[in-house]
Amino acid sequence: MLICKIAGDVVSTQKNSHLKGYKLLLVQPVELDLTTPVGVSLIAIDKVGAGKDDIALVNKEGSSARLLLGDEEIPVQAVIVGIIDDLDILPESRAVRSR
Repeated sequence: MLICKIAGDVVSTQKNSHLKGYKLLLVQPVELDLTTPVGVSLIAIDKVGAGKDDIALVNKEGSSARLLLGDEEIPVQAVIVGIIDDLDILPESRAVRSR
């Protein structure tokens, strides 16, 4: 999963029939400071009513995304599954590190 900032709407007059009725949003992955962009932007289907400048949790895995949407034929890789209200990060000295 990715933490992303919603950059804006994606408007399409022609799209795959499986995508009809879904809102598409342009999302930009961000660092844990919630402002610094990291990586490339992507298009995600909105399942939670996210809007511009919201910080969202994005599931970026095609088969899981199709499972969430209940459609094995839908051409999708990313789905917005949550809106992040706050992020509490432990100080580095208390954070658990994987080795």
